[in-house]
Amino acid sequence: MNETETGAAEAPMGRRERKKAATRQAIADAALRLFLERGYDDVGIREIADAADVSTTTLFKHFPVKEALVFDEEADDEARLLAAVRERPRGQSVPTALREHALRHRMAASDGDARFAAFFDLVNNTPALRDYLQGMWSRHASALARVIAKESGMPANDPACTALAHFALEAPRAARGQDDPREAVTRAFELLENGWRGLAPAGN
Repeated sequence: MNETETGAAEAPMGRRERKKAATRQAIADAALRLFLERGYDDVGIREIADAADVSTTTLFKHFPVKEALVFDEEADDEARLLAAVRERPRGQSVPTALREHALRHRMAASDGDARFAAFFDLVNNTPALRDYLQGMWSRHASALARVIAKESGMPANDPACTALAHFALEAPRAARGQDDPREAVTRAFELLENGWRGLAPAGN
């Protein structure tokens, strides 16, 4: 499911890349529509391929496993997450950069959006998707911890970097169900900011 796009300019894609991206999006859109209509377990790969007007071979070239059809923006989401730390303004702390990313992208995608609520219900009620999501967040957390360490001049395996990455990813999920989710996220990152300040080198 797509998150809010960044404002950063991207290099224009060539015709072949545009066609591949359009095919991938058509497959993901067809899959999500069918999953929301009938449930994840009751929809087969052949049905999704037919709905997107592609072969199953083409489908698997874009999505090697069925679960990945639901999380079609996984690679882009991770890239945006890591860029939030790498490309933060001079003098901005890592927790602040991650807070801004969470509020701009992860919270903005869910604010008052009935589609997001339906998507979340689908994932939450499907064991295979819950397991895939957990693995996806684990991969994101590991990549984020490495970037935090590199940007902060700390050892790659520093447990503080691992902890910050983990809690930064969990904060928006923990805020769901709160009366004011955005305020809950902000408060969570205040806690992370205060704890990080005593550990990281100055300016990080």
